[in-house]
Amino acid sequence: MNIELACVECIINQSTKVAKAIEASDCLEDKLASTVKDMSKDFSFSNNPPEVASDVYEKMAEIANKEDLYDEVKELSTKKAQSFIPVLEKKLKSTSNKLLTATKIAVAGNVIDLAAEVEFDLDEELEKIFETDFSYNDFDKFQDELNKSKKVVYLGDNVGEHIFDYMFIEVLKELYPNLEIYYFVRGNPIINDVTIKEAKEAGFDKLCYLVDSGVNTPGFAYNRANGDAKKLFDNADLVISKGMGNYECLSPTHRDNICFLLKVKCGVVANSLGRDIGDIVCKMI
Repeated sequence: MNIELACVECIINQSTKVAKAIEASDCLEDKLASTVKDMSKDFSFSNNPPEVASDVYEKMAEIANKEDLYDEVKELSTKKAQSFIPVLEKKLKSTSNKLLTATKIAVAGNVIDLAAEVEFDLDEELEKIFETDFSYNDFDKFQDELNKSKKVVYLGDNVGEHIFDYMFIEVLKELYPNLEIYYFVRGNPIINDVTIKEAKEAGFDKLCYLVDSGVNTPGFAYNRANGDAKKLFDNADLVISKGMGNYECLSPTHRDNICFLLKVKCGVVANSLGRDIGDIVCKMI
């Protein structure tokens, strides 16, 4: 999906969030804001939001002389997510539908998004997620595809959220012991998206196949992926796509059997899906 005018304003506002995250001086904050506003004049409306955002964030990182703008925030997000593991493990042990519960856990983690138009509280989401129905509900189709699949690509999204992905993949491996799972991460630090560094720290390399997709965008932009990632993406029986950035990059896409799991956090994505901000989505294509 290509950017719209609302996306432009959202991307411009990212400079304020970055300035706060890095505790920028007033001078640096002004420079970040003015630079992004200048860049916005040349945004291409033939690109999707993550592609546009990648250029903006690379420029802000250059100005701030900081490779990973959200490194400290990502550490805090990981610790916050890890604090929920005991209660979520208890929930998984007591549930009558382990796959559905694990899927809801993964979607709840999608609220950890530093680039969204609307922010949600993780504590509140985990309180209500298990009693909330998918607004776009293709869960039965998703389960049917899992039952037939031998190889699954799982597109990771944000740091902190990846802890919930880990729990979801643990359940997938328990329920489908012969399933090959490939967890894709970004090729470099971009916003608060998960990279090889955070995925290895969480133990993904011991849980499943860990893949550096090579993309520099906050979403799986297929045209920017490396050859190995493209081949795996094309040949997988099923792709699990987490979050809005991956949805934005893959709407449309050249392949089918993709399950989009996400929390709707902006009006543009809400309109694309025909749903409301705040809804949770399990959509198969």
